[in-house]
Amino acid sequence: MSYKCAVCGKGSRSGNTVSHSNKASKRLFRPNLQSLNILLNGIKTREYVCTSCIKSNKAKKAI
Repeated sequence: MSYKCAVCGKGSRSGNTVSHSNKASKRLFRPNLQSLNILLNGIKTREYVCTSCIKSNKAKKAI
């Protein structure tokens, strides 16, 4: 599974984890993806969609 939303294209971002001693180590910030049956171009498919697209109704649930 690629960490990318099928609707908006939101993907992983890189950043740093900073410890108490202020030492930085690399990490990934990943979007909250959920598997969902959606209508994509008029076709019912199971895709990974971020929760912000689900909440804003950008992803239409297929019934």
